[in-house]
Amino acid sequence: MENTTTVDRAVAIKARNICKTFQISEDSHNTVKHRLFNLFNPPKTKYVPALKTMSMEIMQGECIGLLGRNGSGKSTLVKLLAGVYSTDSGYINVTGSTMLMNLGVGMSHELTARENVYVSGSVLGLKIKEIDAIFDEIIEFAELEGFVDTKIKFFSSGMVARLGFSIAVKAGADIMFLDEIFAVGDAKFQEKAIKVFESSWIKGRTVILVSHSMDVIRQYCSRAAFMKQGELVYFGDTEVAISKYIEDNQ
Repeated sequence: MENTTTVDRAVAIKARNICKTFQISEDSHNTVKHRLFNLFNPPKTKYVPALKTMSMEIMQGECIGLLGRNGSGKSTLVKLLAGVYSTDSGYINVTGSTMLMNLGVGMSHELTARENVYVSGSVLGLKIKEIDAIFDEIIEFAELEGFVDTKIKFFSSGMVARLGFSIAVKAGADIMFLDEIFAVGDAKFQEKAIKVFESSWIKGRTVILVSHSMDVIRQYCSRAAFMKQGELVYFGDTEVAISKYIEDNQ
């Protein structure tokens, strides 16, 4: 594995020797008869190595691209770094508040949009009065004015993603994990998301950006990682990572 790091800024995320394996039960007893005659023959457990042992450092203020085909381990890595999953080994040190933008991961689908704004804002360290001051901006940016008191379990995936992105932008998370945010919503919202990246908002913040768009990665990311079959194959120059990703898709 190739790896390069920068040394002129403080480390926002430091991961050392992390890996993740999932346990999946294989229940072949798919009928009542099979289950009755196999009471003492429990389902087999299958171990799926989603992420092989890897280490990486992401510096404060960097925008990092994460490339790889579906199933390469990108989402698992993001969830480990964001604290959604625990690691099987090694450790992860994170400096700053984080916000994971992956179709609403981190928000409760049993709560309304209003309730999620206040819960997420509190997690990011804001006081109630501070959330009050930006609440209307969050809802307006997410284009959810008519759904403020609707439980988000009734939202489309795009609506949930817009809400999470709006909270992160307006509440000011130090570290943001964005999973295909430029592919969510209509053209109008995508244009707003792009404007956020082109504004001064992103300066000083650390962003881990998962995208299948090479134009997006090339335009915004100072470094990029290429993953394949749960392994961090390369982490360094953006153009090199892109070329490895393109080669893997040919």
